[in-house]
Amino acid sequence: MKRRTVFAKVLVILGALAFALSGSSCERRETLRIYTWTLYLPTSIVRQFESEFGVRVIMDYYTSNEEMLARLMAGGVNFDLAFPSGDFVPILDRLGKLYPIDHAMIPNLANIDPVILEKSADPLIESSVPYFYGAAGIIVNTARVPDFERSWSIFERADIRDAAGNPRMSMLDDMREVMGAALSYLGYSVNTRNPAEIAAARDHIVRHWRPNIVRFDSEAFGIGYSNEDFWVVHGFPELIFAEIAGNERLIRDTSFFIPEGSPAYIDSIVILDGSRSVELAHEFINFVHRPEVYAEFVDMLNFPASVNVPARRYTTVVPMFTVEELYYTELVQDAGPAFAYFDDAWLNTIRIE
Repeated sequence: MKRRTVFAKVLVILGALAFALSGSSCERRETLRIYTWTLYLPTSIVRQFESEFGVRVIMDYYTSNEEMLARLMAGGVNFDLAFPSGDFVPILDRLGKLYPIDHAMIPNLANIDPVILEKSADPLIESSVPYFYGAAGIIVNTARVPDFERSWSIFERADIRDAAGNPRMSMLDDMREVMGAALSYLGYSVNTRNPAEIAAARDHIVRHWRPNIVRFDSEAFGIGYSNEDFWVVHGFPELIFAEIAGNERLIRDTSFFIPEGSPAYIDSIVILDGSRSVELAHEFINFVHRPEVYAEFVDMLNFPASVNVPARRYTTVVPMFTVEELYYTELVQDAGPAFAYFDDAWLNTIRIE
């Protein structure tokens, strides 16, 4: 997860108040400190864990992997668990920030989809446990854009404009997402380290996509879509649907799809080196991978039970996309030395306006 909205921030504030109000009666109980994305752990699940295990859970939130990493490196707070995206797991591991996973303490690891594990940066679950496998995609207002290909080629369309000639599309302000989309569209791996292929993706974005979008936007694309300032959005569907909740017309006219080969992410749960509650951290991971608990999480966001196979029997909400669609994506991995090529293309060409 690499994105937040005002909606998410309001939930964070409300959640923080709820936890603060309950804190005074829990001071003597064992404490588990969780550092995670906003809008990613239902309060009901956390409360159930606290009640069942007789512990206190303190939540803190970040809005990007980079923010998470910077705070962990700065120290000052001994978090027990974090939820990094897959390409940040090797980084944290190299920095010595991860505690090894004890499989004997997490029997519910057996519930994890082996197809997802094969894609993971940590297929043996040595230092991270998959939490959710997902992907950004393309959201289309079908009343405004009734005919389109389910492809990244939609961003080549110069005709998706208002009567004044202004473009009505946006793409994420995210280097690996946008460049990964272009690489996939051109037939390359989203994880290529070939400078020529990275340059080709850069040039395609600049020449064929950028002229047709309003802006690169990872913060307000949900609001822009709900206001119909944007008719086509590259983004994360849960944030779109959070913004249009209650607007039956727009919900009816909204289509979401994930183009084949698109960049995808696995957010994992990791136990942080320096945790003061290692055993309890293992208990929490095992708890969230109970099928009925995991189903509650994905139902909250209209997600499929992408990681936990038995949970698929417990879900009650029709998801915005299917697990099968995710099988045809490509997981974003640590770019290694090639990061410099991506960074140069993004900062010095694509994002110069």
